[in-house]
Amino acid sequence: MPAGDASAMNSSPEANRNDPQNQAADSEPSLAQIQLTPQRMQSIGVKLGTVQMKAVSNDIRISGNVDVDERRLATVQLRFPGWIRKVFVDATYDYVRKGQPLFTIYSPDLVTTEQEYLLARKNQQELQRSSVTDVAAGAETLVGAAKERLQQWEVPLSEITKLESTGKVISEITINSPVSGYITERNALPNMYVQPESRLYSVADLSTIWVYAQVFQTDVGRIKPGDPAMVTVDAYPGKTFKGKVDFVLPQVDMNTRTVRCRLVFPNPGLLLKPGMFVNVVLKGPAGKSLTIPASSIFHSGTRNLVFVDKGEGSFEPREVELGSRTGDDYIVLKGLKEGESLVISANFLIDSEAQLQAAAGTFVPPPPGAGEAVAVNGSEAAPQANAELTTDPAPPQKGSNVFRVKLTTPSGTPIS
Repeated sequence: MPAGDASAMNSSPEANRNDPQNQAADSEPSLAQIQLTPQRMQSIGVKLGTVQMKAVSNDIRISGNVDVDERRLATVQLRFPGWIRKVFVDATYDYVRKGQPLFTIYSPDLVTTEQEYLLARKNQQELQRSSVTDVAAGAETLVGAAKERLQQWEVPLSEITKLESTGKVISEITINSPVSGYITERNALPNMYVQPESRLYSVADLSTIWVYAQVFQTDVGRIKPGDPAMVTVDAYPGKTFKGKVDFVLPQVDMNTRTVRCRLVFPNPGLLLKPGMFVNVVLKGPAGKSLTIPASSIFHSGTRNLVFVDKGEGSFEPREVELGSRTGDDYIVLKGLKEGESLVISANFLIDSEAQLQAAAGTFVPPPPGAGEAVAVNGSEAAPQANAELTTDPAPPQKGSNVFRVKLTTPSGTPIS
């Protein structure tokens, strides 16, 4: 077979039809204009909107989890060994106030230091009138050294004042909570011997909390410490908590391609609780952008289409490039101009109507006595059939609808 014949064979309609690239192209909707009558527009529920320039915020919407503010987490440890006698707070998650007694402890080392302090005070009183040079000053130095040892052991000032006023050794010292908050850890038990390294309580001040959120790495450049943030929780409908970005961690999660960021929020009423799931909005700088209603977009394969109203029932399918979604709108990057009118409902039905009109335009009715009708691809002859799409109910409603297609000849005779 000559080479020219082979080339002609490969470019035949049948070969082109079986080409995967041509099949993909044929699957996309035609961009030819669509013509609808006013009655047809009403029956399928066509509504129009406008391309508008709006002030939009550069918000990032993500989820997060509440955590304890580690800078407000206090631990209770002793600087001397001893035996715990009484325990006043004996349950995890109890709420305590700053200065509230937690437990009492007996420490032989502490008792010895108290005795030294009382003895130094007594000697100071007896020697303060001495005529011997530096005797009074030396006595005062001993008192200061003994008191400083008690302070270094973090003996409460109330206990030192009681020791000075009574002049008697206090065998059991009361240890108080350093902050107001919830007991998140408790290891103190009655009659337990403890060392200075023993952690007896952890107290979390929840008046301020942290929220950890995962931000996609593509959005990291849009946030920085100090940016405003908002949180909503399903448990409190209609309530918004306001805070700010505290820190953006300098590492990307290799599995999720996200960056962890830490937000800080005041927590009045202690409504936000550690472990709680929250909805986070990171507020970006506002600006003006071209927007269209999300309902106006018809997603077709790899393209985003809108139907632009050209007047007198004519609609032009047009491909658009979209940016991010902002509420009920999308930002338009390319394909539309401000003020243009476009369809915001019944997009699917208009696209179906366009495909039916295209199919009817290439339909050639069979001669009498012939078999099924055939479509002639690429035919540019005048339409040989009319297509009508109807729905039940009309216009279509949310839920189940019945779609009917009716083909007729130019004279109105039904084609079956």
